[in-house]
Amino acid sequence: MATLRFRNVKKTYPGDVAVIHGLNLDIEDGEFIVIVGPSGCGKSTLMRMVAGLETVTDGEILIGGRVVNKLEPAERDIAMVFQNYALYPHMTVFDNMAYGLKIRGVAKSEIRERVKKAADILELGLLLERRPRQLSGGQRQRVAMGRAIVREPKVFLFDEPLSNLDAKLRVQMRLEIQKLHRRLGTTSLYVTHDQVEAMTLAHRMVVMNQGVAEQVGTPQEVFARPASTFVASFIGSPPMNLIPVRIDTLRRVRDDKGVGLNIPGRLVPASIEDRECYLGMRPEHMRLHAPGIPMEIEMIEVLGSEQLVHGRHGDTPIVVRCPVNETRRNPLIIGETVEVGDDGEHPLHWFDINTGRRIEDEA
Repeated sequence: MATLRFRNVKKTYPGDVAVIHGLNLDIEDGEFIVIVGPSGCGKSTLMRMVAGLETVTDGEILIGGRVVNKLEPAERDIAMVFQNYALYPHMTVFDNMAYGLKIRGVAKSEIRERVKKAADILELGLLLERRPRQLSGGQRQRVAMGRAIVREPKVFLFDEPLSNLDAKLRVQMRLEIQKLHRRLGTTSLYVTHDQVEAMTLAHRMVVMNQGVAEQVGTPQEVFARPASTFVASFIGSPPMNLIPVRIDTLRRVRDDKGVGLNIPGRLVPASIEDRECYLGMRPEHMRLHAPGIPMEIEMIEVLGSEQLVHGRHGDTPIVVRCPVNETRRNPLIIGETVEVGDDGEHPLHWFDINTGRRIEDEA
C-alpha cells in the first residue's frame, strides 16, 4: 500500500486545450477516494495520468513518495479495473487472472496461490475453468477485479467499472467493492459519473467541474455543506433547489421579481445583507404548507412510499420530496399554489449569485 499525491497537476492538449487546472490532492495510505463529475470534467484524464496512459503537462504525481511522471505504466505498481472488463475471450478465468503475473515471470506456484486467494475473496473458485462468454456481467467484472488483486499493487485504479451493469448488479457490485476494500485496505482511486456510487463507496470524494476540484470531503460533508452551486446541483437526487433572491439591509428576503418571501431573518447570514444570492433548499428538507415560498404545482411523481412534488415559483423550478401519506387527506391539485418551506431541522444554504461559491451560514 502507499500514499498518492497530486502536486499542482495540469493537463493541456495541443491547441492550448486545458482539461486539468492545477490539482492538489493528498490521498492517504488505505484511503478509498472517489472522483465524481459529469462527462468531460477531466476525471478519466486524471485517472489515466496516474496510470501512465496520459502524460502530465505540469506538476507531479507521487505514488508512495516517488514521482512517477516519467515512469512507464508497468513500473508504477498500480492495477487498473476498466469499464469494459478487458478480458481475453479465449482464456479461462484462471488464465485471465494469471496472465499479468506470467508475463512478469512470477513462479507458477506463487501464481496459483495468488489466483486462488483472489478467487476465494471474490467467490470465483467454481468458475476458474470457464471462459468469459460463460459468465454474467457481474462475474466478468469480478474476474477483472481479481486480475487486479493478484498483482498486489500499491494503488487500485477503478475507471467507471460498473457502468456496463444493470441497476441490480451495480448495487451488488458496490457491496463487493466495499467488502474488497475492507479486506485488502489498498489505497484506491475510483472514477464515476454516478453520485450514488460516490456517496456509498467513498471515504472522501472529489467533485470535479471542468478540470477543477470544486470540493473535496467526506460524502456527508459534501452533501450537508456543498461548496458551490455546481456541487449543490450535482450531488443529491433530486438536486438542491436554488432560488435567486435579494436580501435587504433588514435581512428581508425577496425573489428576483421583488416579491417578499416568508423566510425568517434569523436564518439569513449577516454577511449577505443588501446583496443578491441563491437560496438553496434540499427537496427532502422541505415541507408542504410551511412558511417560505409560494409554489405552483406542475407534476407529482409517486415513488412508492415517497413522492416528488414538482412546481415553479415564477421562472424557478422547485421540487419537494415528501411521504405519500403527507397528502393523503388533502390531495394536491395540479395548478394550485401552495407555500413550501424548510423543515426547521436543517440549515438553509446561501451562494453568491456571481461566483456560485458558498456563503457561510453563521447568522
